[in-house]
Amino acid sequence: MKLHISNETSRLKTVVLGVANSIGDQPKLEDAYDPKSIKHIKEGTYPEEEDMIKEIESVADIFKKHHVEVLRPVILKDYNQIFSRDIGFVIEDKFIFANILPDREKEIKAIEHVLDKIDADKKIRLPEHCHIEGGDVMPHGDYILVGTYRGKDYSDYITARTNVEAVEELQKLFPGKQVKSFNLRKSNTDPKANALHLDCCFQPVGSKYAIIHKNGFLEEEEYQWLINLYGKENVFEITAQEMYDMNSNIFSISETVVISDGYFTRLNEWLRSKGILVETVNYREIAKQEGLLRCSTLPLIRE
Repeated sequence: MKLHISNETSRLKTVVLGVANSIGDQPKLEDAYDPKSIKHIKEGTYPEEEDMIKEIESVADIFKKHHVEVLRPVILKDYNQIFSRDIGFVIEDKFIFANILPDREKEIKAIEHVLDKIDADKKIRLPEHCHIEGGDVMPHGDYILVGTYRGKDYSDYITARTNVEAVEELQKLFPGKQVKSFNLRKSNTDPKANALHLDCCFQPVGSKYAIIHKNGFLEEEEYQWLINLYGKENVFEITAQEMYDMNSNIFSISETVVISDGYFTRLNEWLRSKGILVETVNYREIAKQEGLLRCSTLPLIRE
């Protein structure tokens, strides 16, 4: 398999889509990875497997409608495999393994049948001290945009998933690109003040547009850098509530087709006003785990 990903919006050819089957029992409070899951466990509203299966299979149907090759992980018994973006990502023709939370390593093994099709020299593992997850990494032409957390209290946050060392390692791997990092706001307890990954507060869309939540960024100048990159007139600013609902975590099939949650009425109207076809699904249950459409997809090949 010849991998190719140079941006977030070119025509999608092949993708790994997560699975919601056999996710196991609701996690214990102390085992939850993010404040939104913690909130729903406490409130007794944690999502049911049956509902999440329906939601993710509706995405598979849209991919098939648009002639995208859809690959799936092997289903592991009693194991959550919805968020395939967390386990790896592609830049150009290289598959880079995420250094993820240790008890999620099985998720990598569940896509070995896919990884076996990739040349060995195109599969890269970063050094162990480099923490990184796919939701923080966005190829963007000559840039690689990376969400991180630069605070000295990095280790105190279960929501800090990509460290500065990983950003530096990416720059070594891709010397011809500029790796631009963004210091993200983190909270273990408040889901409305937590940008778990870069795609929770920023997303390129179409040929020249972007979705942004300003308060997801700790550094004003880094937020402003993105505004300048796209032009203020091309940016859709989302509120804290819309970030919480995950408006920036939609997914592009091409520059003219996106998959979005039907709940995002303000965003979807704006996208349609820009000439973009919006395929809508209901992802309200999966969203309770602080992940949405980009999180559950791992693109391997775009045109």
